[in-house]
Amino acid sequence: MKKIRTYHEVESEGRGQVPEQVGKQMERLARRLADVRAVWIVASGKGGVGKSAVTANLAAALAGRGLRVGALDADLNGPSLARMLGAGRDGLRVDDDGVHPAPGAAGARVVSMDLLLATDDAPLKWKGPAAFDFVWQSALETGALREFLADVAWGDLDVLLLDLPPGTDKLQRAYKLIPDVTGVVLVTTPSEAARSVVARSLKLAHDLGAEPIGLVANMTARACPECGHVEALYEADGARQLAAESGAELWAEIPFDPAFALETDRGRPAADRRTDAVGAAFGDLATRVVAESGLGPLEETEAS
Repeated sequence: MKKIRTYHEVESEGRGQVPEQVGKQMERLARRLADVRAVWIVASGKGGVGKSAVTANLAAALAGRGLRVGALDADLNGPSLARMLGAGRDGLRVDDDGVHPAPGAAGARVVSMDLLLATDDAPLKWKGPAAFDFVWQSALETGALREFLADVAWGDLDVLLLDLPPGTDKLQRAYKLIPDVTGVVLVTTPSEAARSVVARSLKLAHDLGAEPIGLVANMTARACPECGHVEALYEADGARQLAAESGAELWAEIPFDPAFALETDRGRPAADRRTDAVGAAFGDLATRVVAESGLGPLEETEAS
């Protein structure tokens, strides 16, 4: 991989040029994304709602229909998207044009921090002064994400999905980095706890000028594999309540299916191959994302 100097390795004269270096990197980022027709942020603010699984299966659903799709895992400290999309470390390729994404399920192009770590269980360790690491770590994380966008040769894409980690601040950071965000998908569950946190992310998205914004309710119910009876997993219906309170539209309600979850964990997201309620939910979500992106009907988009 390329050798990238960390801040503490730069001599004093170089440190004074940091703003100029960041500016040039942002210019490269804009050039990279010029060939991407739509950039979607998948966020929540709340952990444990299945956001990365939704991202992986949305990527597979879009790519399975012939769209050129990229998936960027912005969760640097707890990455999981590459595993869910079946992308391996040996899939990354480096040449004079930069780092080329690893191929994943249905042909989606994947970049994730876990593709750069030595082993599956290796923790991410940031290099910097031992004192006050909480001060400089955020800057390093932002720099790493900026490099994932600016130094990766994404190529011509119809859709780039950016999978954000928990925390409302991550949404604001993404908006500062990406010059033209197409829209935001906010993932929640029917639980009241998730509703209250995602409501903050929704308010922030509105404040940032995000448009369109679609809500996705994950793990809404479970169908009995023997009798087909559908039973809600939560007594609350926080997702619908949030939609009613905010005026945001609920784009998809995804049932919980253990087999579907297992396939995703094993790197074989099956949204593009399912004919049941789960597949229908992701199909509707993919269709809505395409329509809101102005890409035209799916059947008119040619595969790469």
